[in-house]
Amino acid sequence: MAEAMEVMILSFIGPSVKSEWGLSSGQESLLTTIVFAGMLVGAYSWGLLADNYGRRMGLLSVAVVTSLFALLSAFSPNYISLVLFRMVGGIGLGGGPVYSSWFLEFVPIRNRGFWMVIFSTFWTIGTILEASLAWIIIPTLGWRWLLALSSIPCFAALIFYFLTLESPRYLYLNGRISDTHNVLKKMAAINGTELPPGTLVSDRTNEEYTPSENTHLLSTRKHETEITKSPFSSIFTLLSSSLLKTTLLSWAVYFGNSFSYYGIVLMTSELSSGQSKCWPHANEATDDSSLYRNVFITSIAELPGLVLSAVLVDKVGRRISMVIMYSLGFVFLLPLIFHQHELITTSLLFGSRMFIIGTYTVAGIYCPELYPTSVRTTGVGVASAVGRIAGMICPLVAVGLVSGCHQMAAVSLFEVVIIMSGISVLFFPVETKGRKLSDIVDVNN
Repeated sequence: MAEAMEVMILSFIGPSVKSEWGLSSGQESLLTTIVFAGMLVGAYSWGLLADNYGRRMGLLSVAVVTSLFALLSAFSPNYISLVLFRMVGGIGLGGGPVYSSWFLEFVPIRNRGFWMVIFSTFWTIGTILEASLAWIIIPTLGWRWLLALSSIPCFAALIFYFLTLESPRYLYLNGRISDTHNVLKKMAAINGTELPPGTLVSDRTNEEYTPSENTHLLSTRKHETEITKSPFSSIFTLLSSSLLKTTLLSWAVYFGNSFSYYGIVLMTSELSSGQSKCWPHANEATDDSSLYRNVFITSIAELPGLVLSAVLVDKVGRRISMVIMYSLGFVFLLPLIFHQHELITTSLLFGSRMFIIGTYTVAGIYCPELYPTSVRTTGVGVASAVGRIAGMICPLVAVGLVSGCHQMAAVSLFEVVIIMSGISVLFFPVETKGRKLSDIVDVNN
């Protein structure tokens, strides 16, 4: 939720800051681009940290950086300081994959897709809350108050850190058997049950924990190899023959999802504020309230998108779910190649955002499932970093082309990206519905 609010705020503070400080359009766009540049750095860095030093260390570091610089942004004395604070805050926001990978490693196989959709729902809650706050706060109190209030969920994430447990999969993979057993015991106590009898063993240590009978709680793995803890070895592993196809396809899908999603968000703002200039014969009044209303309405579209994701992901599988939603998102966006009435435009953006958030959500489930625990947060982090590159390019298209009255070119480009993403999904090597998570790379793959 905190990440969603800090990203969505970019749609609202730009025009207010531009007006107050007399910025150029390029300087306004930089406020968005610099955040995604920070997220690009953070997505990779936090993934390495979490894979090498534990998920909880990643959670803590991300929460500290994000909350501190999100709040400092509200007190920026000038444009340069605002850009710097937003950039470092963006580095913190890049840690989203650490949270999703950590959560995934606690969820049982049977309804993993459903619970990951529930996890993603908090992103949508954040977007709706941010649109509501902007509608209320900016016209009355201004952009600084919006920045300050939007940082509250970041501090909440920092407080809730102290209630988190380390991932037992991470502990097990690193041979910390006693710690793994203690976490499993806490989980059992929270769920009002007891651990099954058996021997907890690891491939990486001779340490064993035997509460009772000789039945393995976590079985050993054969024909697999462990991963050395080093930033370069993690990247080499992602690009190894076992994972290269998965990695490249994940990059393509994350790039396409980010480009499409943020493009629709930013186009909503631009089409709400720029229609009169580009279409002088249009009778549609455009003002600030229209902008906030349209962004709020299209944010609500994410709720049915999440419901659809929850229905499809564990029934038809990850890949088919994404193909269906890419196709429907393409159909809704296509009429916007031409100028439409404001009501039709908002309705089409509503539909396209509904289905694109669906693909975004399912990809966020699918990609972590594809990678083994040893490089999961690094793999998802790098894919997310590629998505941030799309986020950096997006303002140039959505803001630049649409505000320059090149709506047909902008929408056509988004459509091509959606098609390419849908094709990429079809080439993934495995369907992960109902499959167990792997812990280390299978050398026979």
